[in-house]
Amino acid sequence: MTYRGLTLLRMDHTLLVILVLFALCYLDNVDSSAYDKIVTHSRIRARNEGPNVCALQQVMGTKKKYFSTCRNWYKGSICGKKAMVLYECCPGYMKLDGMKGCPAVAPIDNVYGTLGVVKASTTQQYADMSKLREEIEGKGSFTMFAPSDDAWELLDPEVRSALIGNVNIELYNALHFHMVNRRLLTKDLKNDMTVTSMYNDQGLYINHYSNGIVTVNCARIIHGNQVATNGVVHVIDRVIRAVGNTIKDVLDVREELSSFNAAAVASGVIEKLGQPGHYTLFAPTNDAFEKLSSGYLERIMGDKAVIAALVNYHLLNSVQCSEAIMAGSVYETAEGSTIEIGCDGDSLTVNGIKMVLKKDIVTSNGVIHLIDKVLVPNSAKEVMELVGESQSMFSDMVSELGLSAAMGPETEYTLLAPLNTAFTDKVMSMDQSLLKVMLENHILKLKVTLGELYNGQLLETLAGKLLRVFIYRTAVCIENACMVRGSKEGSNGALHLMNTLIKPAKTTVYEILVTDGRFKVFLSLMESAGLIELLKQEGSYTVFAPTDDAFDGLSEEDFALLTSDMNALRTILLYHFSNGVFINGGLEGGVTNLLKSIQGNNLQVLSVNNSIHVNSVDVPDNDVMATNGVIHVVKNILYPGDLPVGREDLLILLKKLIKYIQIKFVSGYSYTEIPLTFIKRTITTTTHIVETVPEVTKVTRVIETDPTLTKFTRFIESEPTITRVVVEGEPSITTVTRVIEKEPSITTVTRVIGGESSTRVIEGEPTITKVTRVIGGESSTQVIEGEPTITKVTRVIEQPTITKVTRVIETHSGELDTDGDMKRILDQEVTKVKKLLESEVHILQEEEIKRIVEGGPDFSKITTIHGNPNLIDTESERITKLIQEGGRVAPARRPPAGVRRRSRLVRRHHKPRE
Repeated sequence: MTYRGLTLLRMDHTLLVILVLFALCYLDNVDSSAYDKIVTHSRIRARNEGPNVCALQQVMGTKKKYFSTCRNWYKGSICGKKAMVLYECCPGYMKLDGMKGCPAVAPIDNVYGTLGVVKASTTQQYADMSKLREEIEGKGSFTMFAPSDDAWELLDPEVRSALIGNVNIELYNALHFHMVNRRLLTKDLKNDMTVTSMYNDQGLYINHYSNGIVTVNCARIIHGNQVATNGVVHVIDRVIRAVGNTIKDVLDVREELSSFNAAAVASGVIEKLGQPGHYTLFAPTNDAFEKLSSGYLERIMGDKAVIAALVNYHLLNSVQCSEAIMAGSVYETAEGSTIEIGCDGDSLTVNGIKMVLKKDIVTSNGVIHLIDKVLVPNSAKEVMELVGESQSMFSDMVSELGLSAAMGPETEYTLLAPLNTAFTDKVMSMDQSLLKVMLENHILKLKVTLGELYNGQLLETLAGKLLRVFIYRTAVCIENACMVRGSKEGSNGALHLMNTLIKPAKTTVYEILVTDGRFKVFLSLMESAGLIELLKQEGSYTVFAPTDDAFDGLSEEDFALLTSDMNALRTILLYHFSNGVFINGGLEGGVTNLLKSIQGNNLQVLSVNNSIHVNSVDVPDNDVMATNGVIHVVKNILYPGDLPVGREDLLILLKKLIKYIQIKFVSGYSYTEIPLTFIKRTITTTTHIVETVPEVTKVTRVIETDPTLTKFTRFIESEPTITRVVVEGEPSITTVTRVIEKEPSITTVTRVIGGESSTRVIEGEPTITKVTRVIGGESSTQVIEGEPTITKVTRVIEQPTITKVTRVIETHSGELDTDGDMKRILDQEVTKVKKLLESEVHILQEEEIKRIVEGGPDFSKITTIHGNPNLIDTESERITKLIQEGGRVAPARRPPAGVRRRSRLVRRHHKPRE
């Protein structure tokens, strides 16, 4: 084979090895058979040392050795300590004198003999002493987790002496607890698995970690899978003990954990710790609780949610034995946030702090590590307690200016805390009243977490301002300030770190440009283009506003030319606008950010070192916040590089303005008209409110003894109407008085008693009409007073008409309930009313009245009485008396003195139609 061929072969071999190593490194994350994969990885690392050699790393200054992982191999350290590389025979292989590597397969023997092969001689000796030898040499299938010789040395001397002192019982039982009555290779040992030992069926708790570590009751397998004729032997690094208690049981009985136990009880978490599961508890001792700030524990004990967060922050929903931790790793707690668990030599660390006093207290549902410091999660802290050193100036100023009073433990709020670098000398020299208002705009009235923020959201501050939220690809900003990493959520609010002071916008883009004074030409052109409302209306715009310097060199003729082509003018101006608010902090740094202009072409914006360039043009002033957008100041006119010009005169004009790009000329090209749909039209609606005076009805009620007089005073503002009353039925005595003053209405009354009818028609000039009727002896009087109105009625009747109205009147004494009671009173009589207008007058004689009562004359006869009110009263009294006497004819009464008796005129006519 040629040299080149050998070289290519070696390269191929090297590439193959690299690929295998990469695959094995990737497989480190696989839980299943992780131990076997890590051993294979170590074998490949030591390929140059001969066959069946594995590369191990030993922590300097200790006897601890680990099969190499990718992470530890390249770091060259384990648990923060430097590690040296060792090469040893892989499990199951042996060295031969004079040969490289480990070419020989270890002889296979029974479990007892295999203990000698794997150098677990102490365990082999104790098996002999306790009479276990015969059992593990005999028939069967066993798995023995054999403590190494070093493991027996680490055992408490008193415990070891007790075992040796009672070899037939204690030592025998102890060795039986390390055995399982079936063969289990490492690939069979799954994470969170429980197997039954050969001692009283006590459980052995297996954990198989992704880094290749396998533990039995937190004892690490350091040499596994040594197969025997009657089973398999795994060498472990410590002697294990029987486990019967839960985590709850341990907390109940250990006095040094009484404070944490009380917190667990108050939070309700204690019940969970007594149930089956796989937990890791970092339990703070009583001394650790003494280190808490004064009054903290008392304050949170009354809040079950907070105390539960505190307890759960010490709890992991997985078993993390100390031997499985080879480097810092992040784990999620039962509270929901994360902690970092690492190691520093032989000690464990939590969040980078060495605090573990005692490791690996194994229970039936997990493991406990005792720590000397209480872990307080953010959710168990008030928001002000979340403020760190990088925001200390903000915290100090909040306290000095008296704003802390608004942020009590029961109040929800959110702090937008600027970093210390934001408080420059200029800021610190401000008037304190202005500084206080500025800081109030960094305190929100509600708790708003990072995940609850959205683009366009408005947040109300303690000062009453509304702050806008802008969400970008790589940033979250509030007004002109953007958040930096480190948002936290406390028990009563949230904390967000801001890169600068927040300056809420006060005026529109238009008002800022007018006030500034450097943009007169730009504003004039916007006015000419009919776009000025875009600067005034509500919305969210990014404006690259050119100063007057950008138009230097243009003559009046040039401006006239520019404004003469409306499409061209609008195309140029609208290229300076983009929908949305894009501030410097929201732009992704170091890359070109494409912003689509309202004109349609993209603006190319680059953010580098807190400065902005648009289309390669420098932006000297940026992030000028307005209520309807943001302004970035430019000193050049912007023009799309890919947009041609079709007129030579316009091309010459644009070349005077734009020198940073080469504008294309396409003869005859014309600009497309841009619809101004983005200009919001304002419609003003005027609402007229007409107030009226409600109609008032006044009712006066007077109640007297029997007979009861009910007096009604009714104000009638409308024109009076004609009242008709018809009474039918057996006669009763009811007195009804109705008085209408001023100009009264015309009243027609027709009575029918027992089928007969009596008709009274009153015509002529309006008179005061009073009708009194007494039925049944008791009287009720209804008086209607007030200002009457005039009713004007014009009727032309060529033939007589008949109108029938029926009202029932009941005998009633006592209080009258206005019209309702009157109707009930009238229910006993039914009166038929006939109304007929005639030209002549006929006064009823007593004989005619009697005939009417007894069922007399033809009802077609119409009698009309008019002109004399006293006569009407007299006739009414006479008719009433006839009714009371049963229809007997009384002597004719003389008219009252001074009243001339008029002739009774009767006009005969045909009987009216029924």
